[in-house]
Amino acid sequence: MSYVVGVDGGTESIRAFVFDLDGRTVASHAVPYKTEFPQPSWAEQNPEDWWAGMGMAVKGALAKAKVPPGEIIALSMDTTCCSVVALDADGRPLRPCMIWMDVRAAKEADDVAATKDEALRVNGGETGPVSAEWMIPKTLWLKKHQPDIYHRAAMVGEYQDYINLRLTGQWVGSIGTAAIRWHYQTQHGGVPRSLLSTLGIADLEAKWPQKMLAPGKPIGPLTREAANQLGLKAETLVVQGGPDAFMGLIGLGVTEPNEMGLITGSSHLLLGVTAKPIHLPGVWGTYMDAVYPGKPIIEGGQTSTGSVIAWFKRHFAENISFEALNKKAGTLPPGAEGLLVLDHFQGNRTPYTDALSRGAITGLTLKHTQAHVFRAIIEGICLGTRLIVDNFGDAFSANRIVMAGGATNSPLWLQVHADTIGRPLELTEVADAPALGCAILAAHGAGKFRTIEEGCRAMVRRKSVIEPNLRATRFYEAEMLPRYAKLYGAMKTVRPTGV
Repeated sequence: MSYVVGVDGGTESIRAFVFDLDGRTVASHAVPYKTEFPQPSWAEQNPEDWWAGMGMAVKGALAKAKVPPGEIIALSMDTTCCSVVALDADGRPLRPCMIWMDVRAAKEADDVAATKDEALRVNGGETGPVSAEWMIPKTLWLKKHQPDIYHRAAMVGEYQDYINLRLTGQWVGSIGTAAIRWHYQTQHGGVPRSLLSTLGIADLEAKWPQKMLAPGKPIGPLTREAANQLGLKAETLVVQGGPDAFMGLIGLGVTEPNEMGLITGSSHLLLGVTAKPIHLPGVWGTYMDAVYPGKPIIEGGQTSTGSVIAWFKRHFAENISFEALNKKAGTLPPGAEGLLVLDHFQGNRTPYTDALSRGAITGLTLKHTQAHVFRAIIEGICLGTRLIVDNFGDAFSANRIVMAGGATNSPLWLQVHADTIGRPLELTEVADAPALGCAILAAHGAGKFRTIEEGCRAMVRRKSVIEPNLRATRFYEAEMLPRYAKLYGAMKTVRPTGV
């Protein structure tokens, strides 16, 4: 028998899955790690925690699967992206990683947008703004505020690159990550040298990986040290992966034009395959070659979604289970009896791309309970998703939407998503679509499938469809969406001085 390992390096934990070549999960194991929030808008993780967690996760999955290490033919990994690491010449971290939800670089993002460089064509059709989440603003912040670390750094890359370095000893970048967050464009010369030069960080190119590989391309075998860490054979092939949600498209079987994946977790991403390049205000992308060779990918997203649910549960509903919260909230009518939530707890990705936007819970009365607020948070997140779908406009209209991730564990959240979007939502058998996407990449890289798309047809299966309640859809469209759309502008007028 032959098996592959897909590893999903998420925000809260790292998860390893053993799959057979039919796409069936044999076993999985998850290991959590900590995120620190030293200041407002900051979010950091220790890269050593990822590496330790990966070893425990893969070993744990292998033990549960009872699969001999020699039967694992390849592994591939996805990670959070815009999670920027600075390493010395020996690959040791010089500081904690600024993970994706760290938006301290808002001023630097404005500086990048102000260049009007042609490399910004993939963000709002060159109109900007640029997100503070991305690689270049974070690197600018590092050079400005921690110049000693910047200059000592022999390597600047991402979570993905750090793990592949530990796995193979090779400093290699993912075109998937670079295309979506580094302004790296395969159709326009690759590295955005003009942009880097204008910003005074031309030396960043030498710190980035010089070798760039597309998802599905073999990197090389595990080193002996890495094999011992993971409990695998040293000859096991490592195949390039990429950013988690984008690899989730593969695991959802979203391969053709006008298909869209809704990938949920700590954040939400809406990713679609388009027939041709599209660049619009308030839209990210399209990105060429980030997932499938030659296919453009359009993007919309929300910065804080599942993370808002986790925040609420941790601070205000610690003694009640998610199951009970869902049950109570499900008995309430749409609209949560007057509550409305703006989901911008850590800024906004699209359509505003505003790192300084903040969340709000409005309409509170003494009648409202935990369940009301819980439902209102879910509805606010879903209304934000609908706003992104509407913002795509006629340029991209999905004829198929497939959903994955944490929100699929809540029947209430699933239904509210279907109701607010007003479209059926497909679910697949494997809930962790990024991990399955990596398994497909591993199998493709090992020569088991001629193309990634062929691997999708073999390893992805549909499970069910969530149909919208059209009465609820009409209510959300007529009553809730217009109010939600006004809330961002209203909140912007009452920001603290200097923000």
